[in-house]
Amino acid sequence: MTIKEKQQEIIDEFAFLDDWEQKYEYIIDLGKELKGLSEDKKTEENLIKGCQSKVWIDAEFKDGKLFFNADSDGILPKGIVSLLVSIYSGHSTQEILDSDFEFISEIGLQEFLSPSRANGLMAMTKQIKFYAVAYQLKS
Repeated sequence: MTIKEKQQEIIDEFAFLDDWEQKYEYIIDLGKELKGLSEDKKTEENLIKGCQSKVWIDAEFKDGKLFFNADSDGILPKGIVSLLVSIYSGHSTQEILDSDFEFISEIGLQEFLSPSRANGLMAMTKQIKFYAVAYQLKS
């Protein structure tokens, strides 16, 4: 499944949720499904700057694709980063770099978050793009 198809799937899923309480619950449930990171991966290097909670994103380049895993000490940020991991993990660096984050505004997530959480979300998306650039330069 392409990144665009995964994004559309999320947009469609959010369209079925009636209110933001249900959307919050959905995001939190996504976080509960996230594998998480071992303590040795919760490093300063993997820590996302600009998040209200602690959020870590780790990337591994394997077979020409980037695979992400993440964790957070907050339930909502863990759900948000889980959403991003589910969309961008398993794709080539070029696919990630060519993608956009328009689905975030289409589901209304950024407008619903507090300013500090919205900043954290943007920091997470920038980190995913950063990993794609870094691994593209290495290969």
